[in-house]
Amino acid sequence: MIEAIRVDGVSVSYGDVQALDGVDLVLRSGSVCGLIGMNGSGKSTLFKVVMGMVKPDRGSVRIAGTDSASARKSGTVGYVPQSEDVDWSFPISVRDVVMTGRYGHMGFTRRARAQDRAAVDAALERVELTEFADRQIGQLSGGQKKRAFVARGIAQDASVLLLDEPFAGVDKRSEATISQLLRELADDGRSVLVSTHDLHAVPKLCDEAILLMRRVLLHSDPLTVLRPENLALAFGLDVLDRT
Repeated sequence: MIEAIRVDGVSVSYGDVQALDGVDLVLRSGSVCGLIGMNGSGKSTLFKVVMGMVKPDRGSVRIAGTDSASARKSGTVGYVPQSEDVDWSFPISVRDVVMTGRYGHMGFTRRARAQDRAAVDAALERVELTEFADRQIGQLSGGQKKRAFVARGIAQDASVLLLDEPFAGVDKRSEATISQLLRELADDGRSVLVSTHDLHAVPKLCDEAILLMRRVLLHSDPLTVLRPENLALAFGLDVLDRT
């Protein structure tokens, strides 16, 4: 098995609050893995640790055999953040957002070449945003914004893609488009880690799933993870009445 992401014994605290407690996981290449947990379970913190945006108190992360900083610099890993983590008022076009995914390919000058522009155009077409390419990013709908950041990862040619709640607040068309793209990326050998509250979509979208509550409670196939008795471990007993 080729390891796309390896997390060993990662713990993170924010003051007196324990966000992650000894997290261990391995994500293989060519798969879509769903990250499931209630709000406050540590999903976003885990993403930020993997990306190197948060330094763990203990533990280590490897992405395709290298550290987070090197993976980011080389463009190996791409990240689609939650909407609240983005300044949508920043004066940048959709095309320019997607072009930032090419920075690792441009060298020190970050001057776009013909192949960079071609990669951006192809990514925009793939997420069905070509007609919105010159629009300011904040003027897009919620689903279109998420698709723009997926396009950035595609243009980046990232082999590992992290998506933090990509289906929150999006329209059905965008959800279907993003889901299809993630499956296609996995079929191409990419690795996708996606957090979601849409449990009904997990079996069709994901090859495997992780149940998180500050630590990994279960890592298995989606149908096993979604058994009511397992979900109750992370969400509480009331989930038995909702599934």
